Amino acid sequence: MTPAAWALGALLLAIVLSVVTRLNVGVIALALAWLVGVFAGGLSAEQVVRGFPPGLFLTLTGVSLLFAGAEANGTLERLTHRAVAVVQGRARWLPPFFFLLAGIVSSAGPGAILAVALLAPLGMPVAKRVGIPLFLMALMIGIGANAGNLSPISSVGVIANAKMAEAGIGDHATKVWFANVAAHLLVAVAAYFGLGGHRLGRIGNDLAAPLTERFANRHWATVVVIGAWIVAVLAWKAPLGLSAFLAAAALFATRATEEADTLKRVPWAVILMVAGVSVLIGVLETTGGMDLFAGLLARLATPATANGVLAFITGAISSYSSTSGVVLPAFLPTVTTLAEKVGGGDPLALALSINVGSSLVDVSPLSTLGALCVAAVADPVESAGLFRRLLVWGLSMTVVGALLCQLLAGPLARW
Repeated sequence: MTPAAWALGALLLAIVLSVVTRLNVGVIALALAWLVGVFAGGLSAEQVVRGFPPGLFLTLTGVSLLFAGAEANGTLERLTHRAVAVVQGRARWLPPFFFLLAGIVSSAGPGAILAVALLAPLGMPVAKRVGIPLFLMALMIGIGANAGNLSPISSVGVIANAKMAEAGIGDHATKVWFANVAAHLLVAVAAYFGLGGHRLGRIGNDLAAPLTERFANRHWATVVVIGAWIVAVLAWKAPLGLSAFLAAAALFATRATEEADTLKRVPWAVILMVAGVSVLIGVLETTGGMDLFAGLLARLATPATANGVLAFITGAISSYSSTSGVVLPAFLPTVTTLAEKVGGGDPLALALSINVGSSLVDVSPLSTLGALCVAAVADPVESAGLFRRLLVWGLSMTVVGALLCQLLAGPLARW
């Protein structure tokens, strides 16, 4: 077997073990990354370690630390009551409420990652307290944020439209956004009704009743600090993770929350899961495993199936790689050439297929969106279960995205 085949097999093994066992897949992935990278791939230990994602680690840790402080001092509990009041005690309206809120925030410019980073630490505890399945809430937040991720003014939308222009198919920003919103809305509606969101009843009296405990100074200080952090990220483009550390430090310094209690609530096991899998993915990319996977799938394409196959390929790659950093920049500029290589096809339809196919899978916990949702669940057993369910969901979206794009990308491109 080639190093690429060993690396691809190792990733598939880690994914299977994460589904069928309760082992921390991050530990498994780190062990496999070393074994495969060094002994099968001929890499040095230093090259294997380069796959560690420092930016993602800092983002997850910083955001988790900040909102763990807000949970430790009771601020999130009080905000939960306010969120419940918005929907007048009807649990079934909370998931659509967070879907809509995430879509608006994402479309306004920050993009999906920031939208989920802002809403998951609030939405996931709200779901747990009022009895909404954590899987359903994670999907609504992640899918909602992804729905707005390709707006003409979002960072990912700018990337997509710029790369399409490189391929000679620019000036389709509205169509790009609409296709993405439509696909995610269809999936969100199916998930909401399929997981029984419409059957959720009223919220228990302990949460639906007016909150008797008022906001104390520490709660107001926490709200102000988090609000300032949001403004800094949105308006001044402050780095998400590092600025979250600064905000958390402000809470500690002012005694708004206790540092020891906060550190206990940070989901370290989840952060290890995401970081470990990222290291294994780094080995996969270095040994050529990603190219091997894409090449195997590309042989299946014909002019009649190009949209679906390309959506499946980019979705599969995006499920363990960066949509905006890898998939869109790598594939969109080549759509004209791809159409020629498969012997036909509409380059715009192929571009829409890449956009939608690579985006639908991004609620996977192997991506930042899914990881942020999992990190917002403090209980290690519940977070591990959510990790597995989101992983299965993300992988299944490769097929769903392929089917949607096969059916709709062509007509939409011609519309």
